[in-house]
Amino acid sequence: MSRKSAEPNDGQKPFRVPVDEIRKRTAKIQRELQQNGIDGLFIAQRVDLFYFSGTAQNGFLYIPAEGQPTLFIKQYYPRAREESGIDHIVEIDSIRDVPRQIAQIYGGMPETLGFELDVLPVNDFNYYTRIFKIKKYVDGSPLIFNLRKIKSDWEIQQMEKTAELTAKTFEYMRDAIEPGLSEMEFAAMAESYARKRGHQGKIRTRHYQTEGYPWHFLSGKNGAMPGLLDAAASGAGTSAAFPVGAGRKKIGINEPIMIDMGMVLNGYHLDETRMFAIESMPNRAMQASQIAIEIHNLVLEKASPGVALDELFEYSVKIAESRGIAESYLGAAGHKVSFIGHGIGLEIVEPQYIARNKKEILQPGMTFALEPKMVFVDEFAAGVESVFVVTHKGARLITKIPVEVFIC
Repeated sequence: MSRKSAEPNDGQKPFRVPVDEIRKRTAKIQRELQQNGIDGLFIAQRVDLFYFSGTAQNGFLYIPAEGQPTLFIKQYYPRAREESGIDHIVEIDSIRDVPRQIAQIYGGMPETLGFELDVLPVNDFNYYTRIFKIKKYVDGSPLIFNLRKIKSDWEIQQMEKTAELTAKTFEYMRDAIEPGLSEMEFAAMAESYARKRGHQGKIRTRHYQTEGYPWHFLSGKNGAMPGLLDAAASGAGTSAAFPVGAGRKKIGINEPIMIDMGMVLNGYHLDETRMFAIESMPNRAMQASQIAIEIHNLVLEKASPGVALDELFEYSVKIAESRGIAESYLGAAGHKVSFIGHGIGLEIVEPQYIARNKKEILQPGMTFALEPKMVFVDEFAAGVESVFVVTHKGARLITKIPVEVFIC
């Protein structure tokens, strides 16, 4: 079958995950399976499917502990064939076809099969166990996380392309912001600018209670909710049903504005925050914003291979205490979060957290969104967020936005 793309494009080469990337990932996860006594891994979640196959078409991927994987596609086979680096792709009518196909291709069924139990709905899992009828089912998600947390050079390059788009978008916002626009209006302007240049809009999240929202625009007191930084209230100003994003408040002059934007290009995310103000920013807010930048920069200097994640977190807390902003750092009293950063890549939040009691150490290839923030109740929020990669020598920013307060 011809591998020439049938999809329209703007003259640029269609995006592909290199075949070599797919093969390296397969070899690595197979080593994990063998070391953990798991005979095979069944991939159903869309992001994991893309990671291991190069396509996000409707289907499933079976990776045996030894041998070539098989991609089972329901919809749309021609595009999956075009996009995927998997050699063996089978078109199916139903998931019910998969067990028979596995038995036929591999000469029998695995005795132990791994699933993505962190995200697989209970009803789906129960159904799969009925049709597979094998001896033992285990959670394969930790093995996937352990592999995905280390980004290849190619993946870092994709995130850097996303960073170029976010830098252009923040510069656009610097030029376009004006008093009298509502937060929602300005958010829509910024997203329109980014979407025209490749931002895919859909922010991928893994946890079933997490909403993937692309932007949070919080001006003045709209950023001053006590629970602003709590996971259950990641934004303010919109309806009570979904308290995220931007609100109807008009943007004013001489007030602090926190803009937190998630961006995704070809599946790879960036998550970045900068403080804005029109004409000027009140001294108290400017001072807090500068302290957030100082914490951000000092943590980056300390982030090197072998350093524990909780060591970076506690270091940031000590800096905040020494600067006299401990009361507001990481949220208001009773609503403080216990992290200053999270993993990022094909999902906006990936499992590694720069957080209290997280003993895992930094390794080259890990990528994080670093976000020291603070909330001054009934006044404003302040903070900064950038994405960095751990290298053999230390930390390097992927983010290309200047680490500064934007006075417009």
